[in-house]
Amino acid sequence: MGTIVRNRPRQAADLALSATGLVGFFLAWHLLSLSGMFPARYLPGPLTVLRTILEITGEPYSGATLWGHLIASMGRFGTGFLIAAGVGIPLGLLMGWYRWLDDVVSPFFNALRFVAPIAWVPFAGLWFGTGIGGPTLVIVSGALPPCLISAYRGAKFADKRLLEAARTLGASGPRIVAEVLLPASLPSIIAGLRVGAGVGWQSLVGAELIVVASGIGYMMVQGQLNVETRIVMAGMIAIGMVGIAIDSVLRRLEMRIRKGWGH
Repeated sequence: MGTIVRNRPRQAADLALSATGLVGFFLAWHLLSLSGMFPARYLPGPLTVLRTILEITGEPYSGATLWGHLIASMGRFGTGFLIAAGVGIPLGLLMGWYRWLDDVVSPFFNALRFVAPIAWVPFAGLWFGTGIGGPTLVIVSGALPPCLISAYRGAKFADKRLLEAARTLGASGPRIVAEVLLPASLPSIIAGLRVGAGVGWQSLVGAELIVVASGIGYMMVQGQLNVETRIVMAGMIAIGMVGIAIDSVLRRLEMRIRKGWGH
């Protein structure tokens, strides 16, 4: 209880600093828009953008409301992110346990992970057109490396005593991976999921700027084509808010797991 009480002033101070930063940013934005340095059409003020967000929340823009575009984007993100985690985490754990698999996969993986996700956009367009496959490919290319690397490192740095105990009890390799390496690697895996989710969400928006016919990125493109900067900025704010929400959920999950493991 004493620790919680002592932490409250620190938390209040952190919140105050965060609020000050946000207020300062929006005030500077507002003053810059009023200065006349840029035409209002190209730099709308924060109140104009807020009104735009409220407007497109209820009225369709480019075929859907803001919520409709966000739901389309979240569907693509969820599909790609689940594939990345479903492939990356097991493969990373197996690579951390089986040396031969590490030797086989690492050269290919190390070459591909340095290719920017946006570089896959032309292939996504050629192979999948405007279907869900294109954005999914781009998201997987961005989210897979952090998921795999975090699982691999978690397996490599697992407590050797646990591994020796499992071997002594006669556990097989797959069972050690599932019942020893996976639980021991959870804190590292969740941290990798946070990074992967951030990269995947950014990759999705990049893909939607080119290869889809709906979604928040598509809405921004239409705003650009119509020279409606307020739409573009409204989309940027929506992207940021959704990204914060995704990271907040994963951060809470990470804190719970670390607390349970005594980290």
